[in-house]
Formats: sequence, C-alpha cells, structure tokens
Amino acid sequence: MTNKTMIAKAVKVALYSGFAASMAVSAPATFAADEDGAEEEAERIVVTGSRLKRSDVEGANPITVIDRETIELSGATSASELMRELTFNSSGSLRPQSGSSAQGVSTINLRGIGSGRTLVLIDGRRLTHSPSTGQGQDLNSIPLGAIERIEVLTDGASAVYGSDAIGGVVNVITRQDYNGAELMVSKGEVSVPADGGDRETGHALFGSSDGTTSLLAGVSWNKREIIFERDFPWVESGTSIYGANFTSRRAFDFVGIPGACSEENYFRDGALCRYNFNATNATEASNNNESIFLKARHQINDDWELYSNASVNKTKSFGRYAPVPDSTFFYDNLLIDSNSYNNPTNPDAWYYDPNNPNSVAYDASLVGAQRDVDIWHRFAAVGNRDNTVNNTNTDFLVGATGYVGSAEIDFGARRVRNSTKEIGNGYLAAATAWGFVNDFNPGYAVYGDNTSAFDPDTYYYGYNVQQPSSNPESVLSGSAVTTSRESDFNIDEVYASVAFDIMELDGGAMQMVVGAERREEFYQDLYDAQSEAGLVGGSAGNSAGGGRDVNAMYFETLMPFMDNFEVSLAGRYDDYSDYGNDFSPKIGFRYQPTDELTLRASWGEGFRAPTLDILTQKPAFSADSITDADTCDVLNGDRTDECQINGLSISNPDLSSEQSEQYAVGAVWQPVDWFDMTLDYSSIEIEDRITSFSAQTVVNRRGTESGIYQPGDANYDPRPIDEAMIVTRESQPCAVDPTQTCQVITQVVRGNGNEGTLNTSSIDWNMHTRFDLGGGVFDSTLQISYVDEYTINDGEDLVGIASLPEYRAQLRNQYSIGDFQFALNTNTIDANGLGDNHVGSWTTHDIQLNYNTPWDGRVTVGARNVGEKLPTLVTYDNRDYNMDLYHGYGRFTYVQYTQTF
Repeated sequence: MTNKTMIAKAVKVALYSGFAASMAVSAPATFAADEDGAEEEAERIVVTGSRLKRSDVEGANPITVIDRETIELSGATSASELMRELTFNSSGSLRPQSGSSAQGVSTINLRGIGSGRTLVLIDGRRLTHSPSTGQGQDLNSIPLGAIERIEVLTDGASAVYGSDAIGGVVNVITRQDYNGAELMVSKGEVSVPADGGDRETGHALFGSSDGTTSLLAGVSWNKREIIFERDFPWVESGTSIYGANFTSRRAFDFVGIPGACSEENYFRDGALCRYNFNATNATEASNNNESIFLKARHQINDDWELYSNASVNKTKSFGRYAPVPDSTFFYDNLLIDSNSYNNPTNPDAWYYDPNNPNSVAYDASLVGAQRDVDIWHRFAAVGNRDNTVNNTNTDFLVGATGYVGSAEIDFGARRVRNSTKEIGNGYLAAATAWGFVNDFNPGYAVYGDNTSAFDPDTYYYGYNVQQPSSNPESVLSGSAVTTSRESDFNIDEVYASVAFDIMELDGGAMQMVVGAERREEFYQDLYDAQSEAGLVGGSAGNSAGGGRDVNAMYFETLMPFMDNFEVSLAGRYDDYSDYGNDFSPKIGFRYQPTDELTLRASWGEGFRAPTLDILTQKPAFSADSITDADTCDVLNGDRTDECQINGLSISNPDLSSEQSEQYAVGAVWQPVDWFDMTLDYSSIEIEDRITSFSAQTVVNRRGTESGIYQPGDANYDPRPIDEAMIVTRESQPCAVDPTQTCQVITQVVRGNGNEGTLNTSSIDWNMHTRFDLGGGVFDSTLQISYVDEYTINDGEDLVGIASLPEYRAQLRNQYSIGDFQFALNTNTIDANGLGDNHVGSWTTHDIQLNYNTPWDGRVTVGARNVGEKLPTLVTYDNRDYNMDLYHGYGRFTYVQYTQTF
C-alpha cells in the first residue's frame, strides 16, 4: 500500500461524524483498530486552510463541509447558485446580469467584504480570475456535476494561500476514485416571470480503478434561459429622456421633437418624447455551461504516485439591452447644425414640409429660434444591443507525490488558459450616425431643393413623424457597429513542497512542511479600435493588459505539546514583480479539555495584491449617477434629486497591496453521539483598502476643496483625493430659477486608490442532530451567520443598513426511510435598509422527494421557494431589487432522474 493518503479515505474520515451541509466537521476519535485489535494512529489527511496532514479533522481553523448528498438535496442547478446561498455570503454576490460588462459572471463574497477578498480553489489550486473583470473568480466555470464536496474556511488564510484569502477560502473538491457510471438529467421551470428563466442540468460520469490506477472522466452541463424585464409582474414603463428630444447646444432645455413620437416603445410625457427601455431590456442573461473533465492517478510503487487533472469548461451567455441612447451633447465635434433639415428649430425641416404628407406644423413658440441644437435620441431603428459572451477555461495539471526516506515530497506544474470573447450587435457608429442625422435627404435637404417632392425612400436617418420610420437599409447598416472584446487571464505555475516530522513531543510528532511556488500571470482585455477611440455610442470600457511573476515561499508547522493541546504556526512570503512583496504570518491553537469539547483560536495577517485590470486599464467612459444641487437643478429641474453625468474611469499604476489582520476564537461541542454544535467568532481589519472612488466621492471632495460645499452640507467631505481625480463644470442658467447661474458638472474622472480601513466581525453558530425516528433517520442542521459589526473608516455601523442583513440562516432537514428520502430546507435573510429603502426579512422554503428504484435509479421531484416569495421592490444598483441577495423567480419546480451502473 502506498504511503500517499488517498482523498477518498480522507473524505470518509472528514465526514464520519455524520455532519451534513453547513456544519463544521468534528473528529472526536483519532485512532483506528488494526486487524489484531491493536490501536494504531489514524491516517492523516489534509483539510482546507492547512498544508499539513493531521489525524484530527477539527483543528484551529473553522471549516464547513458541503458534501455531495447535500448538493443533490439542495436542488441547485449550478455551482454558483449553490454557493450564493451560503450563510457566509453575507451581503450576497454578483450573478449574470444583462447589460453588464460582467454579463456572464457569478461570484461569492464571504463576509460581505468583496468577492476579490474571497479565494476560490479547485482541488487546492487557485481558480483564475475572470477575464471579464480582471479580478474575482467566476463560479460559472465550475461544473456542478464534477463536485464531490465543498470546504469553506471562514478565516483568513494568506499565510497558506497568499493573496485574496482575507475573507476566507472556498475549496471545491472534485470527484475521484469512482467505479462505474452515473447519468443524471434534470429540468425545471420558474413561476415568475411569465416567460423565460427555465433551467436544465445534467452530468455523466465514468470511473474505473484497480490496485494501482484510477481514472475518472465526466461531462457536466447546465442551462438557464434569458429573462426579460417586461415579463415580471411589477415592471412598469421605463422613462428615458433618450427618446426623440432636443436642447439648445450644451443646455438642458428639453423639448420633444415635433411629431416624432409614434413608433413602438416611444411615448409622450408632456412636452417630451420618452422611450420605454423596459420593453426590450433583459434583466438576466442566459447562461449555458458545458464541461468535460478527466482525472488520473497511477501508483508507480509503494512510495510514489503520479497524478493529473484536466478540464475544459465552456460558458455561453446572451444578454439584450435596449437600443442605444446617445446625444451630440457628449461630443465636442458633433452637433445638429442650425441649417440641418433634421433640426427641429429650422422652419425648413423635412417634417414641416407641406410636400410631406405626414408633416406637422412649425411652431416657433414651441421650438424657439433657429439655432444649433443637441439631439437626445434612442436609436431604436438600429436595433437592440445584443451581447454574446463565450468563455473557455482550459486547466491542465500534472504532478507527483511520494517519499524520500521519511519526507513526503509533492511537486507539479499547471497551465491554465481562461479566455472570454464578447460580440456586441446593435451598437452605434456615433460619428456616422449623427452625420446621417445632419446630412438629411441629399438632393432635397443638402442642396436646398425645396420645390421637389418629398421622397421617403432617399432620406438619411430621420425621426418618425406620425408613422413608423423606414430609414434606408444602407443608413441603418452604416449607423450600426459590431463591437468586440477579447479577454484572457492565463496562469502558468510550478510548485513543490516537502513535509516531514521534526521531533516527538508529548502529544505526538512535531510536523513541518516547507514549499515554494512560482506563478506567471498574464491578463489582457482588448476592445475593438472604435470602442477604444470612444466612437461607439451605448458602449463603455476600454482595453487593459499586462503580466507579472509571483514567487512565493512558505512554511507551516504543527506542535502537539500535549495530547489535548497543540499549536500551529505558518508564514508565507510573496514577491510580486510589479509592486513589491508581502509576508503573512499565522498562529493557531487547539485545546481539548474534555472528549466532548474542543476550543480553538487563531491570529494572522493577510494581504490582497492590486489586480492587473486596475493597474493597466485605459480610460473608459461610464454613465454615473450623482447628487449635486446645481447639476441636478439643470438636468432634472430638482436640486435635491439624483442625476446622471458623464464619467471617465482611469487606472492607477501606483497602487500597493492592502493589508489585513484577523483573529478567530471558537468551540466545538459534542456531548452525545446524536448532537453536535460549533460556535465561532471572527474579526477582520483591512487597512490601505484598494478602493474604487465613486463619481460622488470625487464630486464631494473636489467640491469641498473649491468651496462649493461647506461644513454641514450633505456633500461636504474635506478628505484629500488623488490629483488625477477631477471634476469639470460649465456655467448654465439654472432651470429652477433662470436668473441664477448653475455650475453644471459635465465630466467626472475617477479611479482607484489605497485609502481607509474596514472593520468587520461575525459570529457563526452551527447545530446538528441525527437520530432514528419511525423506522428511518432524521438529520437536521441549523446554521446562522451573524454580522456583529461592519464599519468603514470608523464610521457608522452598516449592519442592517446598507443592504447588509444582520444575519443569514439555513435550516436543512432530511428524513430517510427505506427507499425514500425527504428534504425540507428553509433559508432566511434578515431585514435590512432604512426608511424607503427598508427590505423585510426574506424566508423561503425548499422541498424535495427522492425514490431509489430497484434498478439503481433515483427519481427526484422538488420545488424551491415553494411559497413563491417575491422580492421587495427597493431600487438597488439601478435594478428593481437587490439582485445580489434576492431573486425574482417565484417558485422553481423541477424533476430529476439519476441512473447508476
């Protein structure tokens, strides 16, 4: 038998105590009996958060295990959906949203401190960053069918894994040592919205092993349909100013273009012509994942083993956003000339021409004097903005492990290629399109031949006038542009470690592991040339790219000073080629005063390296919402309202890493065989936060600096800000009082910086019972994650206020009897928000029934959110509700069949 510990055996040891999902595993027994009845030391295993093998699963680190059975009983159709519901995902996390630059991305955000501060591992190796975002890790690239279990470490772990592990670690353990075959298919539909959102998932596994070799191959897939905004019962018409309106040049005196508001989705709002963008927007993008994976292990001899993992994951997402809104207001070299025959202030405009059978009357009192104007238009004739995103993640690892004397050696190499390709249709070639608007009807308008008959078949782009527009195809195709974006995040790494015993202590062998890693990261995010040049209307973003090397050395030691008391010590040094280096120490204690009670504690420091995207990004346009009395006075006619301005996001190559300090204390109590519980308290402090300064922050600080805001004003903020962050204002007559002059913001330049401190603390309570009942077995797990404190820069405690619920809870109940298994799960998110933004507590119930057939099949029927709970409609991040925390699917019913061979 090889000295190498097989993970299959490790799983049995880790889960032997009967803990189900969302329970930190306990391990009261540390010895096993040999064939002669003598006791020998239990086989050592590796648990997330440590590189040392140990016989006690319950060490100094709080670990939560979600096993395969619990995954199946959850009814989740994807890995991202499963992990979003973890109670540790305190404030929710990103899921695929149409109209987003991260359209197909799903993340996890432990402790609510940011997805970039949660490290996701696959079999102990880090998942690459998402190419779409350049930071954070996309859970959609993890095939659900390949998962054996998920281990969640809710303590900082930079001393073991390096950057990003400040908030904790999610380690996805994939299947292995499987003999036989398994096929699973599942299909389900949602009750809300009226159309869309249906899902399909499945997998096929094939495995074989003998005394020396094991092979596992599989495919996994899941699909979810697109969801359109219009299909939700609560959605009303959108009211965009980008319809068919005009203003004086660089002013905000909006007037609807006469007669130009009769096409589908345009509507009159007093003197304005608005556009209902909710008629065409998709709220959530479709998401399709297809994966293939292969794992192999071969035992060369009693001491050495080769292993290899390979996978290819492909994800496709489709999203639709309303037609491009654009205005000549935002372009220095574009306007609608006073003599243009598409200018509503020109008495000779085509829609006033009596030769046009659909003409309207010219009214100088409505449109004002003939002058240059800006048009605010929704280019619906060009079509909707459709984005298709294809992501391919190829991951190959090969390694070997074995013994040289009494030292265990592990080394290997890994190559990851993570690529995203995005194609956008229906975007606007802005300069060309506005040229078509200006150069209206050659031979009729440009040359002033007003005696000729109006010819609707020869005009350039025109606004509809009491009839659907029929712009020539050449005009529409010339106005449209297809955008492209190619992004990559690649990793090449090599690693090696050696583990050995140093000496015998009273509690056993003092162990140590030392190792080194080298990782080469390459990131690029390339936009098409027209987008880079800012020539595309309705698009945002710009290219970025760069590479770096990361060299790391680490050590970890376990010192069992007594049978019931041990100390662990770890440290890691990371050197980054682009910004510098960091050292992360950690110390942990484990004390077991009685067989039933285990006490644990840890302290450590961590770091998060600045990501390549924010270090290398080229300037990118964004539409930002702000509050500023003068600006919103002119734009909205309300000095207290929020309004939208033109923003520019820039990089900061001078960023340094952020630093963290965390500690945790906890207890594990198992007074009887059928009852277990854990209680853990953790605290995290993050300094020199890598902060994205919002447009509002830049406006407040620059406004305070220039004296626009005074002490006592809501916008007053005397803190300094990087010189690169600027605000541009122009003088305009105020709308509320035209005799006054308003300083209107026309652009805000914003970016990232190192600033401020974040403090948060949490309490996690887990309780598990398992006992016989009525001839079957009833298993119940309760998990509650409570956020005790969350402050930024020692300010107001945000718990329960800023979309951060005080607690999340799960109660999972399972009852097995004969060939039947029942599951009832309850999920609760505490109330949060204040005043008009208050959201009540959210409780949903999931049910499932399983029947194991005599022919090794399994039939499953179930429903998630069986009570059809709908979200509270409080606007969050320009959405109808907080999509990070809640969903609007209503009841999801599904049927599933699994066959094993």
